[in-house]
Amino acid sequence: MNRSGETVFERIHRDRRPDRDRPADGCAPMVENSGFEVPRPPAWMRWLPLAYVVFVMLLETVTPTKWAVSFLLIALPVVAAYTLGPVGVGLVTVFAVVLLGVVAGTPCCTGHNLHQLWENHHVAAYVATGLVGALGMALAAHRQRQERHLVRANSVAEALMRTLLRPVPHQVGNVLAAGLYRAGEVGTMVGGDLYDILATSAGERAIIGDVRGKGLKAVRTVADTLGSFREAAYDQGDLLSVAARLERRLAREAQEIRDDELFVTAALVEYDAPAGLVTIVNHGHIEPVLISGGAVTALTGPPALPLGLATLADEAPVAYTHPFAPGDVLLLCTDGLIEARDHTGAFYPLLDRLRHGFADRPAPGPGDVVDFLNTDLPLHTRVFHDDVAILTIAPHTAGSDGRPH
Repeated sequence: MNRSGETVFERIHRDRRPDRDRPADGCAPMVENSGFEVPRPPAWMRWLPLAYVVFVMLLETVTPTKWAVSFLLIALPVVAAYTLGPVGVGLVTVFAVVLLGVVAGTPCCTGHNLHQLWENHHVAAYVATGLVGALGMALAAHRQRQERHLVRANSVAEALMRTLLRPVPHQVGNVLAAGLYRAGEVGTMVGGDLYDILATSAGERAIIGDVRGKGLKAVRTVADTLGSFREAAYDQGDLLSVAARLERRLAREAQEIRDDELFVTAALVEYDAPAGLVTIVNHGHIEPVLISGGAVTALTGPPALPLGLATLADEAPVAYTHPFAPGDVLLLCTDGLIEARDHTGAFYPLLDRLRHGFADRPAPGPGDVVDFLNTDLPLHTRVFHDDVAILTIAPHTAGSDGRPH
């Protein structure tokens, strides 16, 4: 959430800006009775039937009489089926039959006469248009059913992901926090990135991770990892114990689904408010980034293999600490952020962009950092090929009004 209490998690997918409240053509989206939004087709597609009629009629007027160009109107119902419903396609079919008859019996412009209205080939065209219209109505009905099914499926997937990735509270124990999530699969929130933060007796504990793979196949592993973390974080023991618990759960998961290559890159963080320290255990994940006094630093430490691959390691993971004082912000992210490419193929320069955004400025809050990345990242890349997850935390002092003092 940002400082005003709005959930950043939701803003990514249901942007409230005025220019996003309506489609580019100015028309509101269609809403079916169940409340799901069905995206309206683009303007060019809605105008395509009319453009097709105009094209055929212009072609009819400039071609010799012996060319039955108007017979192209037989395809009009199928063209309309891309955007209209069954009733609309039926009306277009009637219009096409009437227009065929008008063209067949009109001496003006086309050179035809009234006696040609009921010639065999014209009657065949009327019948063919009616049959194509019936097919178009069936196609339109099927298209609408598929649209409703896809919208419901996306809504279920979105509800599932919101259950797994709970909106980040504005304050968690002794820290302020903000989160952001963007799935790599277009039109859905389902992805393989995860994050969470909890207030425990040992301090505030957070996790951010990236499951191998993405989409629906990764959801099970996301659920298992988050569930294990939410249980282990409250147990007695240090952060390495929590990581070991996650490692065991991933090993069982790999056996259950028979996937020897299952792993999760993850960074676990624990904030000790009395000591003013943050402890980090990094399992093959991107280093956390500290914004402190205008300086932006990646907190590197002893590397460890991703969760699920402990049997391949010769040494046990090592935790490392760093001072974390009021005014600091710790940024945790997944590789979807730093590997986002621009049109030249260049990666998103995270550290440079953060320095540009916050150097020589008042200490930001977690929401400030999330809002900055939420705005700056789409300026760098227009197409996201991987999931993006961001979690920011900052020490909270009594009497703070939304940003650390």
